[in-house]
Amino acid sequence: MKKVLFVCLGNICRSPMAEYVFKEIVRKERKDKNFQIASAATSTEEIGSDMHYGTKEILERYNIPYKKHIARQLKKEDYNKYDYIIGMDSGNIRGILRIVGEDNKNKVHKLLEFVNEDKDIADPWYTGNFKKTYDDILKGCMALYNSIIQKL
Repeated sequence: MKKVLFVCLGNICRSPMAEYVFKEIVRKERKDKNFQIASAATSTEEIGSDMHYGTKEILERYNIPYKKHIARQLKKEDYNKYDYIIGMDSGNIRGILRIVGEDNKNKVHKLLEFVNEDKDIADPWYTGNFKKTYDDILKGCMALYNSIIQKL
């Protein structure tokens, strides 16, 4: 079983969007039993909050099911629990490493690395463009899924 944790600043926009997009990719490929997928935040700002309404709206637009979400912060012990810890931007990567320490097992990646782009996924909290964020997350999640499946 592969365990994937998506991480952004507050765990209310990008990382839960990636969590549910990835879960839907895995479900459609009938690989549900092969994956454990979750999301977390690097900050404490939104701990306990639900997903942003813009994230819910974009998931609904593309018929991606989601459940009640409660934002949580990344913990040091998550490093040993997950095989992949996927940040949405360079700031998230710094935050992840600040919390978990060194990445000796090469588990920490930016999502768009999987499409060979050294690019951040824009935070729709600031841009308001949930569609652009969704497009980048979908592209990254598809590439991440294919990368993992090739290694199985």
